[in-house]
Amino acid sequence: MENFNRLNDLYFKKLLGDKKRKNLTLSFLNGILNKDDENYFTDISFLDKDNEPLTLDGKLSKLDIRADLNDGTQVDIEVQVCPFKFMAERSLYYWSKMYSEQLAKGAEYKKLKKAIAINLLAFVYLKDEQDWHNIYNLLNVKSYNKLTDHIEIHFLELPKFTLKDMRKIRASEAWLAYFSGKYNKEELEEIAMTTPAIKEAVEFEDTFLQDKIERRAYEQREKAIRDYYSYMSAFKEEGLEQGMKEGLEQGLKQGLEQGLKQGLEQGLQQGLEQGLKKGLQENKIQNVVNGLKEGIDINIIAKITKVSIQDIEKIKMEFNL
Repeated sequence: MENFNRLNDLYFKKLLGDKKRKNLTLSFLNGILNKDDENYFTDISFLDKDNEPLTLDGKLSKLDIRADLNDGTQVDIEVQVCPFKFMAERSLYYWSKMYSEQLAKGAEYKKLKKAIAINLLAFVYLKDEQDWHNIYNLLNVKSYNKLTDHIEIHFLELPKFTLKDMRKIRASEAWLAYFSGKYNKEELEEIAMTTPAIKEAVEFEDTFLQDKIERRAYEQREKAIRDYYSYMSAFKEEGLEQGMKEGLEQGLKQGLEQGLKQGLEQGLQQGLEQGLKKGLQENKIQNVVNGLKEGIDINIIAKITKVSIQDIEKIKMEFNL
């Protein structure tokens, strides 16, 4: 099927969340967690946890697979299709629940086992990171020494993923290549030569799509996702238009208020300056008149009042002095 979405929640859970295909889940986990032959996970038990929230956003975009590994390690695989701003906070919250739920009331802390959260994202979340696979632990901010190995959170960002060499491929890269949808069946067959589990995944995919009931459920879920995106896009456009309208109205109102305020302040300032200027001018004229009445020499009056001799002569004629 062209453009088959392998992150579709129904398909993903049937592929990696079913005990019938736990060998595929183990291959995925051992690859992502970079396990070698000495510490390879050999068995997995799925927990009966169908955690599908009732909200449209959660139901369409969130899926988790909870399981216990053979050494007691707890693991949670999250698939997130729609961009989600608080992915880190949500992952930490679910990790904490997974970690704390290990202990019954009164049990000893030494019985706690490592808990691993794996987030498989169909969007770029860690914009400051270049790698497609980023791992977070609890570290000392100065020495970078690890406080405990009980916490481990992985982010796998599919848009960042690209195979560098088809001949030298790790299991983690093989699985990301499969889920990314960037590679055709022929390329996946080549990848399967290094990771046999991929061949089995492709075969299961063919069987899944040939089942009319399964395919119909898959198509309905894909349609729901498209409708959700369309709804959110229209909602954002409507919100943007409303925001621009309100912003323009508020801006015009503030601009008029600011303009009136500045105009009033400027008018007051200009009036004050003109009044002072006029007052000083009138004061100079009065000083000239007083000097002339006292019979003081014009040159002396000009020097004292800073009024030109020509203007003093005009004042003298105007006042008949």
